[in-house]
Amino acid sequence: MELDIGWILVLFTIGFLGSFISGMVGIGGSIIKYPLLLYIPPALGFAAFTAQEVSAISAVQVFFASLAGIFAYRKGGLINTKLILYMGVPIVLGSFLGGYGSRFLPDSAINLTYAFMALTAAVMMFLPKKESERMDYANIRFNAAAAAVSAGLVGILSGIVGAAGAFIIVPIMLVILKIPTRVAIASSLAITFISSIGSAAGKLMGGHMLLIPSIIMVIASIMGSPIGAKTGQKMNVKLLQWLLAGLITATVIKIWLDILI
Repeated sequence: MELDIGWILVLFTIGFLGSFISGMVGIGGSIIKYPLLLYIPPALGFAAFTAQEVSAISAVQVFFASLAGIFAYRKGGLINTKLILYMGVPIVLGSFLGGYGSRFLPDSAINLTYAFMALTAAVMMFLPKKESERMDYANIRFNAAAAAVSAGLVGILSGIVGAAGAFIIVPIMLVILKIPTRVAIASSLAITFISSIGSAAGKLMGGHMLLIPSIIMVIASIMGSPIGAKTGQKMNVKLLQWLLAGLITATVIKIWLDILI
């Protein structure tokens, strides 16, 4: 693949934008970067990535973007350790299985998996959510079994597409587990980081890793994610919810149009 300054700038811009948004709304950024990596480079005249390559780049990038976001949130007291434990262990196991198993799937199956995940997330984001007024974030109660089972399933699917699954983990936290928005956003970054360990390892073992694009995206992520996280902590909760819902919905429409047309 030809290395020129325009190609590098395109990848860096995609990585920075996706990571900024991911830090702001608590997602790993794949909901943004997956379609951008698929469509933007060829639209600008550069060589297109395959779905396998995009999912591998995303897996590495999400690892560093979520880690950078965690550092930005760590002092706010919003990261719930119990939630991370119950969801983190199942999701990393599932994501490794999905990441490694994706080597046996065609590109169309990977795109379809992503489309179904994004569609589910979009529907959940528009379901009614009652935001808790409580400020005792350290003692939040939730259904541990529902948290573990949902995280395991999301892990398998997200490992296939090279995502960490935060774009669907956040809606699950909000709608099913009834977690306050700010805690869901902060905790999902930690769960995303754990999940990305499995999916990145699976992709690496599957032989689809591209070194140069991954490095460019990682550098952009380390810069963009903390800035987004700082911005998100200052934004209105409802605005954060609607921003996340809008991003997911726009991606769903684009992916499904391509699959159907």
